[in-house]
Amino acid sequence: MPGPESLIPALYLAVLALLSLHGWHRFAVLWRYWRHRHDRPHPAVARAELPVVTVQLPLFNEAAVVERVIDAACGLDWPADRLEVQVLDDSSDDTTERARACAAQWRRRGIDVVVLHRTDRAGFKAGALEAATPAAKGAYLAVFDADFVPEPDFLRAVMPHFAARPEVAMVQARWGHRNEEANLLTRLSAILLDGHFVLEHTTRHRAGCFFNFNGTAGVWRKAAIADSGGWQHDTVTEDLDLSYRAQLRGWRFVYLLDHVVPAELPDSMRAFKTQQHRWAKGTLQTARKLLPTLLRADLPGRVKSEAVVHMTANLAYPGVLLLSLLMPASIFLRGRSDLQRLVLLDLPIFVLATGSVLAFYWAAERVAHGAVRGRWWRLPLTLSLGIGMAVSQTRAVVEGLTSRDATFVRTPKSGDGAARRYRSRMDWTPVVELALAAVFVLAAIEAIGRGWYASLPFLAVFGFGYLYVGLATLFDGVGARAAQPEARRGDDAAEPEYSVAR
Repeated sequence: MPGPESLIPALYLAVLALLSLHGWHRFAVLWRYWRHRHDRPHPAVARAELPVVTVQLPLFNEAAVVERVIDAACGLDWPADRLEVQVLDDSSDDTTERARACAAQWRRRGIDVVVLHRTDRAGFKAGALEAATPAAKGAYLAVFDADFVPEPDFLRAVMPHFAARPEVAMVQARWGHRNEEANLLTRLSAILLDGHFVLEHTTRHRAGCFFNFNGTAGVWRKAAIADSGGWQHDTVTEDLDLSYRAQLRGWRFVYLLDHVVPAELPDSMRAFKTQQHRWAKGTLQTARKLLPTLLRADLPGRVKSEAVVHMTANLAYPGVLLLSLLMPASIFLRGRSDLQRLVLLDLPIFVLATGSVLAFYWAAERVAHGAVRGRWWRLPLTLSLGIGMAVSQTRAVVEGLTSRDATFVRTPKSGDGAARRYRSRMDWTPVVELALAAVFVLAAIEAIGRGWYASLPFLAVFGFGYLYVGLATLFDGVGARAAQPEARRGDDAAEPEYSVAR
């Protein structure tokens, strides 16, 4: 029976090899992007008569940004007699009063804006959209989350893609970043989003694969929502759920890489974890719900395979966490005598698993910003951030695979002010993250003492990720307590960061 000196390194290599498959997909996305780089969607000839559009603004306790998003929606360049704004307000704080006052000002200026306030939050965001959509006057519904600020020309850029194309259900714009330079976290998370919106969305759309409405910065054909079963709230990613149901019904989506809607990035680690947890958990809930139907559907194999990768990509996080537990032990069990094997076998697989990610985000930054000069140092730190999120994201994966809880915990926003009004509660994940960081620091010290310098890059990338995420979570908590010593009714401080089932 093999002992730990052979079993642990073998298991480590097996996990690393599986993660390298994720790297191969990154390279495939890059190749497809290059192949379809000139296949930009072209709008049809603009209609002589513009359609009625309803702008929907789902809100819950967004006092820091509510006036800003209403002002942006009411300021869209569209005829006032063909524009309706629905403020879908589930708030329990003074957001409602702010929304009503702002709406009243715009009504005096001739804009049809109404505040629809609910007190029970049934179905959360999906429930608010479900309740408001039948009353919407427009045949097209533009949706913006509270932290998005569309430019006045948004509808002028998007609506022509519906003209003379009755098969188009949804047009999605790219997310931009209003506060990318706020701190290290916003700089790194911007790169993560650029990879998704610049490369993944573009490639999936232009290659004829399924992609998803991202819950905001897009416009839906109202009839397509009804035909696809409407907004449902049995997952926490109602946008992904409706997107796949619509495309399974034969509806087409359009993605506009070149039209950007600025949005606010989470500027604290707790808020970032809340956002990423919701996305990972909900994606796997949607996979459980829809993948069996998708795999039975009469679709090309490339569409099915890309959909499977899309909805199961977060399964890589438990692999990263397992790799983190195995790596230090594997290096020290194999020792100096196995250094040649480390270089010849581990290094190529490691480079495939991590180098592909660096190349992927380098390309995304190149497309999004025209150059990577001055930004290159962010790429390895982005890799470390992804690794450091493995603990909290593994928790999200487990919940997504096992739980039917669809409680929606929104990401706290800061707005343009310096003080944070809303915050998320602490959980146990930073304890595990800092413990892993300590293991990697001690392993690095021991490796230096033994002269095993080839292992240091492995240890440094993982160790920094866990150290940064763990410390940022703790220090975010200290800052939040100092700025807001008492919780207000309805603030996220009064809710668990990851709520239990209703």
